[in-house]
Amino acid sequence: MRLITFLLLLLMGCSNSKSDPFEKGKSLGTVSRKLEEASGLAASVRNPGYFWTVNDSGNPPEVFLIDVNANIKLTCRLVNATNRDWEEIRVSTEEETTYLYVADIGDNEAKYDLKFIYRFEEPLLAEEKELIVTDMDTLVIELPDGKRDAEAILIDPLTNDFFLFSKREDSINVYRQSYPLLKDTLLPEKILRMPLHNIASADISVDGKEVLLKNYDNIYYWRRTENETIGELLKRKPIELSYQPEKQGEAIAWALDGTGFYTLSESPEKEWAQLKFYKRK
Repeated sequence: MRLITFLLLLLMGCSNSKSDPFEKGKSLGTVSRKLEEASGLAASVRNPGYFWTVNDSGNPPEVFLIDVNANIKLTCRLVNATNRDWEEIRVSTEEETTYLYVADIGDNEAKYDLKFIYRFEEPLLAEEKELIVTDMDTLVIELPDGKRDAEAILIDPLTNDFFLFSKREDSINVYRQSYPLLKDTLLPEKILRMPLHNIASADISVDGKEVLLKNYDNIYYWRRTENETIGELLKRKPIELSYQPEKQGEAIAWALDGTGFYTLSESPEKEWAQLKFYKRK
């Protein structure tokens, strides 16, 4: 099975590599020690030019707002939340309110029955450097096919449906949860298997037309056709973008204005990660 998956990915990359619409990544800044295990990245809607990020398992339940040079400008501490294994953060505008979604979905040993997503209104940057978040929803998720490790979600801005990607299978699973989201346990539908492995982050452009998925070695790109669903889009072969792998690179995010995308990684062995920008050609 691993050999088949490898051959599929090789063919996908060979057939699409010449049409890469983005320049090589450019470093914009280096993270501080507080972001040693950064595992998610999302462009802020209410604070254009800034980005939200989180650390993964075992760290405090904190969300960070950074500038384009990776400097921390705001720290939000979530009350009554636990960072079991935060792996993704996304921004979604729903009925004129913009929310942050913090995804506690990691499960390296596949031992937890439930996953959690913390949703709260996106804060606005002000003079304060720290903010306590008490008003939030806790969304509980139970996958239909059992316990799975996961690190990537995306939220379709055209429908507000969210999609969750498993990580460790030879061919990953894709799950869809339709909007609106109830406060009871969510039971997303498994809609697809993809010949990809170790997907660590995913994002969709603000206009809903472009999708990115990344693992530790590759970034995959799709452009949506008219009236195409996310499930239909992901069935097509992606373009494999030029990417210089980062150590523990677990975060990707579109620029708010669509001019390119950003990546961020953890900082293994104290090699402090850099925020990188891939500009559209």
